[in-house]
Amino acid sequence: MKLEGILETALYCPDLEAAENFYSRVLRLDRCFREPGRHVFFRCGQGMLLLFNPDTTSTEPTYVNGRNVPLHGARGQGHLAFRVPAGELLAWRDHIERHGVAIEAEIAWPEGGQSVYFRDPAGNSIELATPEVWGLE
Repeated sequence: MKLEGILETALYCPDLEAAENFYSRVLRLDRCFREPGRHVFFRCGQGMLLLFNPDTTSTEPTYVNGRNVPLHGARGQGHLAFRVPAGELLAWRDHIERHGVAIEAEIAWPEGGQSVYFRDPAGNSIELATPEVWGLE
């Protein structure tokens, strides 16, 4: 048996409206599902990005097909890195800046690859990274 990859990743954003605007407008992700005040889900490549309001999802259960889904919730800032082709990283950095988002750091890693770091409206650390950062193709 072998895990094939990460199917979904979650970040916690108390202001879902600001988060939805950021991830759809600035990062150009396609929204798939929304439950106001609870969550917003986006497709990203072969996976999903789940944005939860921790005030709701850590205290109010949800049910799917009559089954209780475990509570979700974390406090504080998280981190997420999006995979970007090396030839597009600078264009993405410029795109992010044009949307008024401050770039926190740009790193050329000693083993190869590059990263650009910035924050989403909830303060989560977001990274755009080339696959060479981890020796991937």
